[in-house]
Amino acid sequence: MSDTTAFHGLIEDRGAERLYDGQITGCTITRDQSLVVFATGEGELIFAPRPTLRDSASWICREVHDGPILSITADVTDATVLTGGEDCRLRRSDAESSEELGRSRRWIEHIATFSGKSPMIALAAGKQVELRDASGREILRTLDHPSTVSGLVFDSKGKRIAASHYNGASMWFVGSKDGSVRSFDWKGSHTGIAIHPTNEALVTSMQENELHGWRLSDGHNMRMSGYPSKIASMAFTRNGRWLATSGADCVVMWPFFNGGPIGKPPTEMPGIPGIFCTRVATHPTQDIVAAGFADGSVLLIEYSSERVLPVRMAGNGEVTALTFSNDGTILAWGTEGGIAGVADLSAPNS
Repeated sequence: MSDTTAFHGLIEDRGAERLYDGQITGCTITRDQSLVVFATGEGELIFAPRPTLRDSASWICREVHDGPILSITADVTDATVLTGGEDCRLRRSDAESSEELGRSRRWIEHIATFSGKSPMIALAAGKQVELRDASGREILRTLDHPSTVSGLVFDSKGKRIAASHYNGASMWFVGSKDGSVRSFDWKGSHTGIAIHPTNEALVTSMQENELHGWRLSDGHNMRMSGYPSKIASMAFTRNGRWLATSGADCVVMWPFFNGGPIGKPPTEMPGIPGIFCTRVATHPTQDIVAAGFADGSVLLIEYSSERVLPVRMAGNGEVTALTFSNDGTILAWGTEGGIAGVADLSAPNS
């Protein structure tokens, strides 16, 4: 943090929280930063408008799904979000309206979007991934996998999409005519997926308390182990030099430079002794990682200096959702106990 004094008293001076019924299952921020949106296990969306971000009484709560919301992400458009749930519905919503874009035969557990030159939406339901156009209504391709898809991500150019599943991961060229898939095999249950910002590597989290990776240039395997608990969250830093992960009582960061992480140990950022990190998010423009913990605490950590700023104290269950806005001016979090919270990082000192 180039100016740590600017973040002093973050939740008191720049933040707001509100308690809702049911777990916060996810949160996202629209691409134009106009709305922070939280999803709940009760099928509701909570909208926090940017102009009144720190006035939680102004936040809008609307039921949009019949049952828990399992996935939420920023839409390909500027001011809307996409959600999927146990009702098998894909919906597009803003603070004033919500529309159904389609239905699946299975729960919609993962949604990914690409908003570049050829915007595209992908959703995972069971063993299938549906590629849809920007409207969300037309299915362009259906990609079949050997087992239930556990994670979904586009590469940085939107040319490929990758999915994690049992015994490995699969990568597809979205514009391919022959429908061929590149398989990455490693025995075990793979629970999440990430692609390096410059498409150098593919990494999955595993049920066995470790990460597995593949170098995309030649498919070389990379194993990252030693975690005391399951890795529920991971994110590459802005320049791809580090991969930040949960799964320990600190933030574990693996080096992805100078040939790493092969044969190199991770760096451990400060955390909370004895309390596992459950969620991480990396800042889009600065050397900062946000970390949420099992006791509900949220920290900001400058990983170049290891300086730490507490964002919120413990309470209301583990952190289940954590994200930065695309411009890095908003941090949002949610907890198992129903707390939805935000911090406006662009606000001037009081």
